[in-house]
Amino acid sequence: MKKIEAIIQPFKLEAVKEALHGISVQGMTVTEVKGFGRQKGLREVYRGMEYQVDFLPKVKIEVIAPDDKAESIVTTIMNAARTGRIGDGKIFVYPVAEVIRIRTGETGDAAI
Repeated sequence: MKKIEAIIQPFKLEAVKEALHGISVQGMTVTEVKGFGRQKGLREVYRGMEYQVDFLPKVKIEVIAPDDKAESIVTTIMNAARTGRIGDGKIFVYPVAEVIRIRTGETGDAAI
């Protein structure tokens, strides 16, 4: 199993959610986060004063999937979240040792 973690622009969340639903992804966890990458935040002007915004709003999506579905999920997220501009985000893929459904005690792929 794999854990796919994507950090994306907040306005792309609905598009990514719909795209994942289209390939039958049954569950995900979404968290509002703040951060920056290479762009190092941005400069804004407010009432004539310029200031630096270090942490930009982002959304983190987490999906646990069987190994054979991980690549298609990553591709789907990439295609739905891409704008072609700096700050589109990143996707991380981690191995998952075990998944256990608390309610039933099911483990492995059956618990996803």
